[in-house]
Amino acid sequence: MSEFELNQITPFVPCSNLARQIAFYRDRLGFEVGFMADNYAFLRRSSVAVRLIELGGPEDMPGKETSFYIDVTGIDALFADMHEALIGLPNGRVREPFDQPYGQREFHVLDDDGNLVFFGEAIAA
Repeated sequence: MSEFELNQITPFVPCSNLARQIAFYRDRLGFEVGFMADNYAFLRRSSVAVRLIELGGPEDMPGKETSFYIDVTGIDALFADMHEALIGLPNGRVREPFDQPYGQREFHVLDDDGNLVFFGEAIAA
């Protein structure tokens, strides 16, 4: 048996405008700012955290899209909690809850820099 365990993964999410992305994650997805510095912010909601990192500009942005998956309990209740804040986003930025053939119920949100946030919950057998 190992003397250690891995507890959490906290993705670095690249952004072109830190203030705008903080507002998105706070106001639309319900995260709270735990720490903020020049080009960096740590945000948390429950036991999930993200690290926003502002890069110099489009030439410094890696790839077209970054994505990460947040496992949740009570996905429909979470979506209902976020729904009012998500309504104002342009078409194509939110995919409402749906069942995947691999046994997950998910919804997806595209942030202001094209990072795709997946929320998912195992479908009860």
